[in-house]
Amino acid sequence: MIHIENIHLYRNDKKILNDLSWHVQKGQHWAILGLNGSGKTTLLKVINGYIWPNEGKVQVLGETYGKTYIPKLRTRIGWVSNAMIDNFNWQDNAIEIVLSGKFGALRLFNDVTEEEIDHAVSIMEHFHCDHLANKSFEHLSQGERQRVQIARAIMADPEILILDEPCGGLDLIERENLLQTIEQIAQAENGPTLIYVTHHVEEILPCFSHVLLMKDGKNVEANAREVVLTDELLSDFFGREISLQIERERAWVAIK
Repeated sequence: MIHIENIHLYRNDKKILNDLSWHVQKGQHWAILGLNGSGKTTLLKVINGYIWPNEGKVQVLGETYGKTYIPKLRTRIGWVSNAMIDNFNWQDNAIEIVLSGKFGALRLFNDVTEEEIDHAVSIMEHFHCDHLANKSFEHLSQGERQRVQIARAIMADPEILILDEPCGGLDLIERENLLQTIEQIAQAENGPTLIYVTHHVEEILPCFSHVLLMKDGKNVEANAREVVLTDELLSDFFGREISLQIERERAWVAIK
């Protein structure tokens, strides 16, 4: 699904990604964990073809970057990010935002069929936001906007769904509701491969089979979740003594 080999990316003599390699196989769901400035979002932009590394190889869904048409490939990748929200027309209704995902656009410029509208509504129903269909995006709560964004990404039937800190700015209830939605996507038959970026260990749901730890643009560890989510490894990674408590198959962190 994703094959990244020894990529380097630097700007103004500063290395943002440093000899990073990472491989995602079909059937895996990954969480990417790291502090601010670790290079997580830059890595996502590389995967989506918005930034090119200075060195190394990038292959996504069997297509090698530099030898494929990136805009077409992007239609196979769903991306949910708070950074993207600013590019939407906030006066558009929620269903228009969702329908725009069908065409990989930020606004709905294309004519749509009744069948496409019905499909958009059914997706919104699945994510419990169909009641927002005719409400303008600017009047939605942060949690509602995230649900609409996810519905928009699913509209294109992506093979990879990237969720870039989707719980940022949400309160506890909104966060847990959104995490339940993400769990449903992971459990769906023939659903997309999930890549979930977060600062918070407790957001790494049971559905995420693997975890990538990033620091200073490097791959510090990439392995099965039970290997990565340990007191010893996370204490070394964060540079603080950390104690994990597992409850309902989720890890909760205490710093000693």
